[in-house]
Amino acid sequence: MMSKLTIPVTKHDHLQGNLHAGCSLVEYGDYECPSCGEVQPIIGKLQAHFGNQMSFVFRNFPLREIHPWAEAAAEVAELAGSQGKFWEMHDLLFANQNNLSESTLQSLVDQLGLSEVKMQQARSNGTLKSIVEGDFAGGIRSGVNGTPTFFLNGDRYDGPVDFESFVALIDQVLISDGD
Repeated sequence: MMSKLTIPVTKHDHLQGNLHAGCSLVEYGDYECPSCGEVQPIIGKLQAHFGNQMSFVFRNFPLREIHPWAEAAAEVAELAGSQGKFWEMHDLLFANQNNLSESTLQSLVDQLGLSEVKMQQARSNGTLKSIVEGDFAGGIRSGVNGTPTFFLNGDRYDGPVDFESFVALIDQVLISDGD
């Protein structure tokens, strides 16, 4: 039994591309996960290859037990998102994933010119934490148990995560949905 995405993609997700694209790729990821880091360039190539036929959504799934900075990184990404810079922070976090720390996160916040005040407020009132926990809970309900976990048009994809395999699968999805 293949697991399904239980939380549908909406305009409230961190989405690149058209919400109504023929193919929707959702990743549950962790900014400190090496495999998530390795797959980011592949996703970029897929986006370039499929253009407006594909949308990409990133949802937080920090594996707190093994990645001590994953949750803080996810919160910083959400902070950036609240100021219209989610994807810039997303890319910076993956680029710096091997040296995440309080000072690294602080320098990325400064680099993107994010509001220090908003960060302190969001941290103290737990807004960012609750967004990240919402993503995590949705992932659990969809059967996510590790990162990266992908869903293609709502169906979990557990196959190889190389460019060619994704292209073959997405082509198949686009053809079958076109009937």
